[in-house]
Amino acid sequence: MSFLTFKALHIISVVAWFAGLFYIVRLFVYIAEAHDRPPEEAAILRPQLELMARRLWFGITWPAGIATLIFGTGMIHYFWPPPRWLLIKIGMVALLVAYHLVCHWMHRVFQAGRVPMSSQNLRIFNEVATLLLVAIVFMVVLKDALALIWAIAGFTVLSLVLVVAIRLYRAKRVHSSR
Repeated sequence: MSFLTFKALHIISVVAWFAGLFYIVRLFVYIAEAHDRPPEEAAILRPQLELMARRLWFGITWPAGIATLIFGTGMIHYFWPPPRWLLIKIGMVALLVAYHLVCHWMHRVFQAGRVPMSSQNLRIFNEVATLLLVAIVFMVVLKDALALIWAIAGFTVLSLVLVVAIRLYRAKRVHSSR
């Protein structure tokens, strides 16, 4: 396969993987909130949400993550020896794989009928993938040490904005439920 074919398949896989990671944690939020509903509502919501999570996780997210790693690895020999930007990107992808594995653990806990963390904490956890996406894209597009500085600065600013937005959203929800 040519480099451009690997690259196109890698990008398609990355998009699907991130879509799955973003949505699975959102489903976790809904499942956690369903646990707090009256029993008759929870009995309807939880099984449906857990089914959706299982189908998403094993039908899209896992296959897309594996495809991303296969196609990404397939391109490494085009960059041999790997430049520093690629090594940094690989390190960030390792963090993304760790995030994926934590999501897998959470999926198993939810499927067992337990809730590993509050919906508020899950909302914050959901933003980790966003931060990794921003950092990885900056590194790949800019490809130099300055890119790392911008990625870290952007990562920090985006983190702060997301934390403030989540807290404002929570305050609005608490206020509107009164």
